Amino acid sequence: MSDITETSPSDAETDPETDPARLSAIEIGERELTLTDEQRKAMRDNARRVLRESGVAEILQTLNKHALQGRGRFEEYDSGVLFKWGEKYTTRHIWVDVAGDQLRFRLKPHIRCKAPIPHCDGEYHSFTAATWRIPNAVLREVDANYKRPVAESSDD
Repeated sequence: MSDITETSPSDAETDPETDPARLSAIEIGERELTLTDEQRKAMRDNARRVLRESGVAEILQTLNKHALQGRGRFEEYDSGVLFKWGEKYTTRHIWVDVAGDQLRFRLKPHIRCKAPIPHCDGEYHSFTAATWRIPNAVLREVDANYKRPVAESSDD
Protein backbone atom coordinates (compact mmCIF):
# COMPACT_ATOMS: atom_id res chain seq x y z
CA MET A 1 0.00 0.00 0.00
CA SER A 2 1.19 3.43 -0.87
CA ASP A 3 0.63 6.60 1.12
CA ILE A 4 0.75 8.66 -2.07
CA THR A 5 -2.63 9.74 -3.34
CA GLU A 6 -3.03 10.42 -6.99
CA THR A 7 -4.85 13.53 -8.10
CA SER A 8 -7.22 13.35 -10.96
CA PRO A 9 -7.31 16.05 -13.65
CA SER A 10 -10.55 17.37 -12.19
CA ASP A 11 -8.77 18.05 -8.86
CA ALA A 12 -6.17 20.20 -10.61
CA GLU A 13 -8.89 22.30 -12.25
CA THR A 14 -10.41 23.20 -8.88
CA ASP A 15 -7.08 23.93 -7.20
CA PRO A 16 -7.13 27.66 -6.31
CA GLU A 17 -3.44 27.97 -7.19
CA THR A 18 -4.02 26.91 -10.82
CA ASP A 19 -7.69 27.74 -11.42
CA PRO A 20 -7.66 30.56 -14.03
CA ALA A 21 -10.88 32.06 -12.66
CA ARG A 22 -9.05 32.63 -9.37
CA LEU A 23 -5.93 34.20 -10.94
CA SER A 24 -5.49 37.59 -12.50
CA ALA A 25 -4.12 38.03 -16.02
CA ILE A 26 -0.91 39.41 -14.51
CA GLU A 27 -0.40 36.31 -12.35
CA ILE A 28 -1.04 34.08 -15.35
CA GLY A 29 1.57 36.01 -17.33
CA GLU A 30 4.07 35.76 -14.46
CA ARG A 31 3.55 32.01 -14.26
CA GLU A 32 3.68 31.71 -18.05
CA LEU A 33 0.47 29.69 -18.10
CA THR A 34 -1.36 29.13 -21.34
CA LEU A 35 -5.11 29.13 -21.17
CA THR A 36 -7.68 27.32 -23.22
CA ASP A 37 -10.60 29.27 -24.66
CA GLU A 38 -12.82 27.66 -22.02
CA GLN A 39 -10.55 28.86 -19.19
CA ARG A 40 -10.37 32.38 -20.64
CA LYS A 41 -14.17 32.47 -20.87
CA ALA A 42 -14.47 31.37 -17.23
CA MET A 43 -12.04 34.13 -16.23
CA ARG A 44 -13.96 36.77 -18.20
CA ASP A 45 -17.29 35.63 -16.74
CA ASN A 46 -15.87 35.77 -13.21
CA ALA A 47 -14.42 39.25 -13.78
CA ARG A 48 -17.73 40.47 -15.24
CA ARG A 49 -19.62 39.09 -12.22
CA VAL A 50 -17.28 40.67 -9.64
CA LEU A 51 -17.22 44.03 -11.44
CA ARG A 52 -21.02 44.11 -11.52
CA GLU A 53 -21.61 42.85 -7.98
CA SER A 54 -19.05 45.23 -6.50
CA GLY A 55 -20.58 48.20 -8.33
CA VAL A 56 -17.29 49.19 -9.99
CA ALA A 57 -18.70 48.83 -13.51
CA GLU A 58 -21.57 51.21 -12.77
CA ILE A 59 -19.32 53.67 -10.90
CA LEU A 60 -16.84 53.88 -13.80
CA GLN A 61 -19.63 54.27 -16.37
CA THR A 62 -21.20 57.05 -14.29
CA LEU A 63 -17.82 58.75 -13.90
CA ASN A 64 -17.31 58.61 -17.66
CA LYS A 65 -20.79 59.91 -18.39
CA HIS A 66 -20.93 62.77 -15.89
CA ALA A 67 -17.40 63.90 -15.00
CA LEU A 68 -15.79 63.24 -18.38
CA GLN A 69 -18.86 63.80 -20.61
CA GLY A 70 -18.25 60.45 -22.33
CA ARG A 71 -14.65 61.15 -23.32
CA GLY A 72 -13.27 58.14 -21.44
CA ARG A 73 -12.75 54.74 -23.02
CA PHE A 74 -12.73 51.21 -21.68
CA GLU A 75 -10.36 48.39 -22.55
CA GLU A 76 -11.63 45.03 -21.40
CA TYR A 77 -9.26 42.22 -20.54
CA ASP A 78 -9.83 38.65 -19.42
CA SER A 79 -9.49 39.53 -15.74
CA GLY A 80 -10.48 43.17 -15.56
CA VAL A 81 -10.89 46.54 -17.17
CA LEU A 82 -8.71 49.55 -17.92
CA PHE A 83 -10.54 52.90 -17.93
CA LYS A 84 -8.59 55.62 -19.78
CA TRP A 85 -9.17 59.30 -20.42
CA GLY A 86 -7.17 62.20 -21.78
CA GLU A 87 -5.15 62.61 -24.95
CA LYS A 88 -1.48 62.23 -25.86
CA TYR A 89 0.50 63.74 -22.98
CA THR A 90 -2.38 63.85 -20.52
CA THR A 91 -3.56 60.24 -20.72
CA ARG A 92 -4.62 58.87 -17.32
CA HIS A 93 -6.12 55.58 -16.30
CA ILE A 94 -7.73 53.46 -13.59
CA TRP A 95 -6.86 49.77 -13.83
CA VAL A 96 -9.21 47.35 -12.07
CA ASP A 97 -8.12 43.71 -11.97
CA VAL A 98 -10.07 40.71 -10.63
CA ALA A 99 -8.54 37.59 -9.07
CA GLY A 100 -11.19 35.19 -7.79
CA ASP A 101 -13.55 37.32 -5.70
CA GLN A 102 -10.83 39.87 -5.03
CA LEU A 103 -11.07 43.30 -6.65
CA ARG A 104 -7.70 45.00 -7.15
CA PHE A 105 -6.91 48.57 -8.19
CA ARG A 106 -3.46 48.79 -9.73
CA LEU A 107 -1.53 51.89 -8.73
CA LYS A 108 1.93 53.36 -9.16
CA PRO A 109 4.41 51.58 -6.85
CA HIS A 110 4.24 53.29 -3.48
CA ILE A 111 4.88 52.81 0.22
CA ARG A 112 2.32 50.48 1.78
CA CYS A 113 -0.70 52.24 3.21
CA LYS A 114 -1.56 51.77 6.88
CA ALA A 115 -5.35 51.72 6.48
CA PRO A 116 -6.82 48.23 6.92
CA ILE A 117 -9.29 48.70 4.05
CA PRO A 118 -8.31 48.40 1.28
CA HIS A 119 -5.41 46.00 1.75
CA CYS A 120 -2.28 47.54 0.23
CA ASP A 121 0.80 45.66 -1.00
CA GLY A 122 2.58 48.68 -2.48
CA GLU A 123 1.24 48.11 -5.99
CA TYR A 124 -2.42 47.17 -5.54
CA HIS A 125 -5.27 48.25 -3.31
CA SER A 126 -7.26 45.03 -2.86
CA PHE A 127 -10.81 44.43 -1.72
CA THR A 128 -12.08 40.99 -0.75
CA ALA A 129 -15.73 40.10 -1.35
CA ALA A 130 -16.48 41.08 2.25
CA THR A 131 -14.77 44.48 1.98
CA TRP A 132 -16.14 45.53 -1.41
CA ARG A 133 -19.62 45.00 -0.01
CA ILE A 134 -19.01 47.71 2.63
CA PRO A 135 -21.10 50.72 1.56
CA ASN A 136 -19.07 53.35 -0.31
CA ALA A 137 -15.71 51.55 0.16
CA VAL A 138 -15.24 50.97 -3.57
CA LEU A 139 -16.68 54.39 -4.41
CA ARG A 140 -14.03 56.06 -2.20
CA GLU A 141 -11.28 54.06 -3.92
CA VAL A 142 -12.49 54.98 -7.43
CA ASP A 143 -12.77 58.62 -6.34
CA ALA A 144 -9.21 58.57 -4.95
CA ASN A 145 -7.93 56.98 -8.17
CA TYR A 146 -9.77 59.55 -10.28
CA LYS A 147 -8.34 62.46 -8.28
CA ARG A 148 -4.81 61.00 -8.39
CA PRO A 149 -4.76 58.76 -11.46
CA VAL A 150 -1.85 56.84 -12.88
CA ALA A 151 -0.27 58.88 -15.66
CA GLU A 152 0.85 56.93 -18.71
CA SER A 153 4.30 57.55 -20.11
CA SER A 154 4.50 59.36 -23.41
CA ASP A 155 5.52 57.56 -26.57
CA ASP A 156 8.53 59.84 -27.06
